Order: sequence, then structure tokens, then C-alpha cells
Amino acid sequence: MSDVFPVNGMDAVVFAVGNAKQAAHYYSTAFGMRLVAYKGPETGSRDEVAYVLTSGSARFELRGAVRAGTDIARHVTEHGDGVIDLAIEVPDVEAAYAHALAQGAKGLAEPYTLEDDHGKVVMAAIATYGETRHTLVDRSNYSGPYLPGYVAAEPIVAPPAVKNGRLFQAVDHCVGNVELGKMDEWVEFYKKVMGFTNMAEFIGDDIATEYSALMSKVVADGTRKVKFPLNEPAVAKKKSQIDEYLEFYGGPGVQHIALATNDILTTVDHMRAAGVQFLDTPDSYYDDPELRARIGEVRAPIEELKKRRILVDRDEDGYLLQIFTKPVQDRPTVFFELIERHGSLGFGKGNFKALFEAIEREQERRGNL
Repeated sequence: MSDVFPVNGMDAVVFAVGNAKQAAHYYSTAFGMRLVAYKGPETGSRDEVAYVLTSGSARFELRGAVRAGTDIARHVTEHGDGVIDLAIEVPDVEAAYAHALAQGAKGLAEPYTLEDDHGKVVMAAIATYGETRHTLVDRSNYSGPYLPGYVAAEPIVAPPAVKNGRLFQAVDHCVGNVELGKMDEWVEFYKKVMGFTNMAEFIGDDIATEYSALMSKVVADGTRKVKFPLNEPAVAKKKSQIDEYLEFYGGPGVQHIALATNDILTTVDHMRAAGVQFLDTPDSYYDDPELRARIGEVRAPIEELKKRRILVDRDEDGYLLQIFTKPVQDRPTVFFELIERHGSLGFGKGNFKALFEAIEREQERRGNL
């Protein structure tokens, strides 16, 4: 069966932020990313600036308003710093866009071409949940630093003193939060519009604590290069993390970005030293004999994971190590996950309870549980 919507992978995660210059500094120093491209008033962009940073194949674009009255300025006012675009690289933008619209997607930008001395890039855009969009990008005929209109930029700081100078190598998955009753609707959207398949689902006791609950399904393209878990709140005694997000973000949006690393211990050590705050997991998680029996042998002693508060989970395919940051902006909305996979294709199902209890402790501190 032919792929109706082939994808090459994630192209960029695009953020709208209140101060792009400072955000670029933060992701450079705290996440070890490398500034590679820029646009702003100096390059002819009168209303907004953008900083493009990379780490391996992961690419973030941080966009900020230079003046009031722009759409970026409005978005930040309404939602705070957040993800506005999950751009996907495709081999044929026109075909992908036409298929998406034929399957009911809302078009935001018809296919268009940008050109400069480095070649050309073909792009289009469709709408997804909330104000999030998917820009479809074909950059196979382009050799510039990012897109026409952007200029190459020098790194803000020296790379981290680790192998290859990178703390992470790729975007593993991007998680969206949607309203109660909307999760299945968006799962169907990705199946119909992009030909994605349902990779996993977590409902009921899988994903609940004594106080709060949510439901989650994961859609992915056939190659598993692009994976989008989708969450919705579930009825429980108190307000879930999804409810809190929807309230403070002002609607549906991207909740967290998972970053794939080859050495999560070193990455956590560097990020923590740079001031990144991670969710705390209690000692009881690591001391549980059931956990130790379930996970078996992993590449790092459990005491080393405990020291860094890294979670571990095993399934039929292998195991993974993961940890979650606290929200990285003033509102309790967007956060990040670090994940190191050893065969496992899962999302840490065995850690959900410990993770959600850690999030609930933070919600309680904020007065939002």
C-alpha cells in the first residue's frame, strides 16, 4: 500500500516568544543548542525577529515581535510563550497539501516558493488543533542556513563540552493537549489527512492518580519519524495537568517536546548545571523492588539514575530512560522531555503514575490542583 502522505521527518518546532533574543540565549546556554540563522530589522524583516537554533537534526525557530499589533505579539499576549508551528519536511509539498485539503484539512497557506542565491524552498501550511499549524516544507533544493530571508548567524556561546558538542540529537515526539472529547477527533484527523496510524493509547488506570486523570493516544507516520501523542483531560477529583494547561494557555496547544539523547545522564548533568529545573521523583520510586525486577539490567546503575531523578521503563522491545523539565516559561504550559531509547518504542507507560504525581506536587505548589 502506497503512503498517501510521505514525510521525511520533523523540519522545525516554531515558537512564538515574548523576547526572542533572550530565548535564543536560554536555549543556547541551557539546552546546548547552536544558533545558525537569524532574520530581523537588519535583514529587512520590519515586524518580527527570528532566531534559528539546531542540535543534531532538531531545529527550533524562536519568533518574536518587534512592534505591537502583529500576529506574533497577539499570540504571545493571549497564550504566553508557546509552539505555533510543528513544521514537517515532505518530498512533495503540492501533493501533500492537495491530499490534506481533499481529506478535509483547513488550508492556511497554499503552496508557494521562496528563492535566493542558495536555491529554493517550497512551503504550504495547514491548520491543526488550537492555533497550531503544520507548515509543509521541501528544502531538497536549498543549501542556505534555514530559509530565504534568513542570514547565517554565529553561535551565541561555545558548544557544551560533550561528544559532538550536542546535548541531544533529534526531536523524538511532540505532544498536543486538546479539550475534553476532542482527542479522538484529532486522532481521526491525522489518520485521514496524513495517513498516520494509531501507535499507542493510554486510558483508564494506565494514566490516572488518586486525584487527576487524562487520556492519550499516539499517532505516527509509517516510518515513525514523526510521532504526535494527543492528550485530553478525563473526569477526576481534581484538576489535571491537561486542564491546567488548557486554562493557562487559553486553549489547545503543544504541551511538550521530547528530545532524543544518546547520553541522558551527561545531558541532565549539563542542563541542571545551566539552571534547567527538572521534575523531582521521590526515593520510593527507585527503592521499589517491583521496579527493579521489572526493568532488569539497564546501562546505568539505578543509583546513578536515582541521583539524577531519571525515570526508567521497559517493554517488550527494550527499555528507555526519560526525565521531564518543569515549565520553561512563566505560565505552567510548555515543558520538555529528554529520552534515551534502547529498543523501546514506547512512551514510558510504567512511569505515568510517578510522573503525574510529580506534576501534581508542582500544581499544588502553584495553587492549581
